[in-house]
Amino acid sequence: MKIKELEELIKNASFEEFEKIKNQYYDLNNKSLVKLFDRYEKKIKKELLLIEEYEKRTEYERSLLEKGYKFIAGVDEVGRGPLAGPVYAAAVILDLKKPIYEIKDSKKLSHNKRKELSEKIKQNCIAYSIAYATEKEIDELNILNATKLAMKRAIESLKIKPDYVLIDAVSLDIDIEYSSIIKGDDVSASIGAASIIAKVERDEFMDSIAKKYTLYGFEKNKGYGTKDHIEAIKLYGPCEIHRRSFLKNIL
Repeated sequence: MKIKELEELIKNASFEEFEKIKNQYYDLNNKSLVKLFDRYEKKIKKELLLIEEYEKRTEYERSLLEKGYKFIAGVDEVGRGPLAGPVYAAAVILDLKKPIYEIKDSKKLSHNKRKELSEKIKQNCIAYSIAYATEKEIDELNILNATKLAMKRAIESLKIKPDYVLIDAVSLDIDIEYSSIIKGDDVSASIGAASIIAKVERDEFMDSIAKKYTLYGFEKNKGYGTKDHIEAIKLYGPCEIHRRSFLKNIL
């Protein structure tokens, strides 16, 4: 069999099918064959690892489904630390029958991968919603309470009311059963999905607002306290979307 024909045969094969094909055609004396099988073996092992990690990240969700809960939402926030802009939150009810194996904590993904996964999550989940608390609400309530407000808004905005909620690391005053999970965006796929959507939405907002407030480099720093951002605040003063309660040690 020719190399191209063999590649067509194995490129969509399962691990078991790949092993059978390899046992039949592998030849140590054929360097092209060795390279082909090595390349696809690495690819398949990487995919299997993703599946294994996804299974671990959906243990909370599958356990709750087995207990009779039907709609389990993951909730996470993005933007607690920046000096400017709102804090965003997202809520996602995943469809475990449509697995997205690459879901993980948004901080561990590249910008382009987050955007790709955000669209994939939106297209394949049962429901999702996005909410935020403004910089003025952050100043009035403090960042923790504003974060909780954004999370509650995200939950309440879901088109399907969840009967259980998985939340990243905070407690909420809601009329739905929930669990608060430390580092939830890394151990729950639902929370991880919410973190991805929230991160993409907030980044896009900061990119957009950078066109209005051109002095602060929001398209680069997303409102975080980088050296250039702090210098710009000292030089030009804060703009409308800066969190005044975060600037006490700067101004």
